[in-house]
Amino acid sequence: MNLPNKLTVFRIFLIPVFMLIIIFGGTSHVAFAGTTIYWSRVIAAIVFAGASATDWFDGHIARSRNMVTNFGKFADPLADKMLTMTAFIFLISLNLAPAWVVAVIVCRELAVTGLRLILAENRGQVMAAAMPGKIKTTAQMLSVIFLLLGDVFHIGTILLIIALIFTIYSGYDYFHSSWDVFKGSM
Repeated sequence: MNLPNKLTVFRIFLIPVFMLIIIFGGTSHVAFAGTTIYWSRVIAAIVFAGASATDWFDGHIARSRNMVTNFGKFADPLADKMLTMTAFIFLISLNLAPAWVVAVIVCRELAVTGLRLILAENRGQVMAAAMPGKIKTTAQMLSVIFLLLGDVFHIGTILLIIALIFTIYSGYDYFHSSWDVFKGSM
């Protein structure tokens, strides 16, 4: 297994670490800019940020060193989805994100993952992430971090709105560009 793929697997390993910090983190907090900031959420945000950073590093290393693999093209976006969906579900439980926004994000993620599987089965190709999907992932990850840090100055909420817009647009973009795979099967 090459280094980029190891980073992807490490990102998946950090998901339960993130969860445990939120579940057992406690209620110690500080007030900042009129917002209550919980130390456990700060630590969870740091772990989440570290896991999110592996997404950039694995992609950069894979492309710059010509280490792109089909495993990486499939597992990297899957790891992103697992990480962000877990975080968004916990944000709902903490009353930091609206459930309907998370539902849209989760449905799009599952639909695009299904599309990836159909394309792999019918065409033998792995659909790599396109730029709108990368923007979506970045906005989602940053929104999680800022929401966990107390949404100071509503930065997390603004990023969540941007993430929602790119979630919808990139989902449309993936399905629009691959629509011909459904012709004849409907």
